[in-house]
Amino acid sequence: MSEQPPEPSDDTNPDDFEQIVAAETDRDPDLAVIEAGSRTLRAQAGPPAADPVPAARPADPEVDKALREVEAELAGRWGETKLEPSVSRIAALMDVLGEPQRSYPSLHLTGTNGKTSTARMIEALLTAFDLRTGRYTSPHVQSVTERISLDGAPISHERFVETYRDIQPYVEMTDAAQEYRLSFFEVLTGMAYAAFADAPVDVAVVEVGMGGTWDATNVIDGSVAVVTPISLDHTDRLGSTTAEIAAEKAGIIKPGATVVMAQQPVDAAQVLLKRAVEADATVAREGMEFGVAAREVAVGGQLLTLRGLGGEYEEVFLPLYGAHQAHNAAVALAAVEAFFGVGAEASRTLDVDTVRRAFATVASPGRLEVVRRSPTIVLDAAHNPAGALAAAEGVREAFSFSRLVGVVGTSADKDVRGVLEALEPILAEVVVTQNSTHRAMDADELAALAVEVFGDERVVVEPRLDDALEAAITLAEEEDEYAGAGVLVTGSVITVGEARLLLGKG
Repeated sequence: MSEQPPEPSDDTNPDDFEQIVAAETDRDPDLAVIEAGSRTLRAQAGPPAADPVPAARPADPEVDKALREVEAELAGRWGETKLEPSVSRIAALMDVLGEPQRSYPSLHLTGTNGKTSTARMIEALLTAFDLRTGRYTSPHVQSVTERISLDGAPISHERFVETYRDIQPYVEMTDAAQEYRLSFFEVLTGMAYAAFADAPVDVAVVEVGMGGTWDATNVIDGSVAVVTPISLDHTDRLGSTTAEIAAEKAGIIKPGATVVMAQQPVDAAQVLLKRAVEADATVAREGMEFGVAAREVAVGGQLLTLRGLGGEYEEVFLPLYGAHQAHNAAVALAAVEAFFGVGAEASRTLDVDTVRRAFATVASPGRLEVVRRSPTIVLDAAHNPAGALAAAEGVREAFSFSRLVGVVGTSADKDVRGVLEALEPILAEVVVTQNSTHRAMDADELAALAVEVFGDERVVVEPRLDDALEAAITLAEEEDEYAGAGVLVTGSVITVGEARLLLGKG
């Protein structure tokens, strides 16, 4: 990430803010003040960043060929949904690689929703404080290279191929010595840890793939363990209650670590706190030691006052929508404070201006992301009921659609009815579809569920995603009175990624 711009000089025209407000005389005065404030804060962060998602395919044919070969080799391994609960294989790989994951400190994130957005915020904060960062998140939106980032940007296609080829002999050596070959996710995890050591990074921000205890990422000793909100998902593997799921996720809490906990269901919180006591870990809880003190909708995002471990941070502009993102921001700030020893070793805030600049640069593709106007098309990767509820609340708050049409494509192994029921109150119609992966729920099966939730007259079936997008746009533009209509594409990270490409992003 590029160097942060200098602070405004003392001779900055004090009337700039008032001039912006004055220019909006034909609009609601309160809205004009909010917009002026958000524009002023965004200006401090410099021009908008480029699309944070890399191009899906390299422009160079030779690089594209090399990447396809690597992708094909990775695809020949166990997929991310086929698991054998153990860290023995990844630990063996780390051993032959020389334990690269121990060459830098780490912040380790688990939870059900909000992990990737929170990881991106943590990365932005650490980068703003002049640390070289590595970030490992999953799944990807468009390109597998998104999963491994250095200095706030995905590694290049070339570097991804080079990293894979560098560790390939060690992967094959490990495969030969284990009962089962390393999985797709385990190899990618090894690549990330090796790339971070090679860079080298000052700190790694690592998101679990699933669970915690036996997740492949859990060969690091995170000095900060972050637990975003836990809800029901992957119940066939993690447990049927939030307490059982929390028990798996608590496995990332290491002896002497600091645990930063988002607000949790009571039974999940009890499990996490018990594990923290067993590990002699320090705990910081949202709503107790830190939290969101105030928030208001602003043009392009929201203005926050965050209560950190060391004090309050006022006038923080976050260019993301929804109350859930404000809570993610509070968690991210507390995690970075904990990493720097704030609250435990020092009762002080981090530099407020640096914090503001960092948050103003945050992007989270596919999370209430606006990718088109006229009509407005919003993408959100919600794929479980809790995520869908958060998305619905965010849409209600941030957008004033006169009519909203949904495009929904889900995976077959999710609580699809729960997702549809969460979206039903905000959607006038829903176009059900399916993405290109084998995990996608068949469009006709999805339609049958949608009819039960929405009624027959509000459901349209378009098995092809491109046709579904076209149908939704047509519905949104159906009548002149719906000039403020919009389209929400959701249900799966894969659906959102494919829609993003079809709509010309990345």
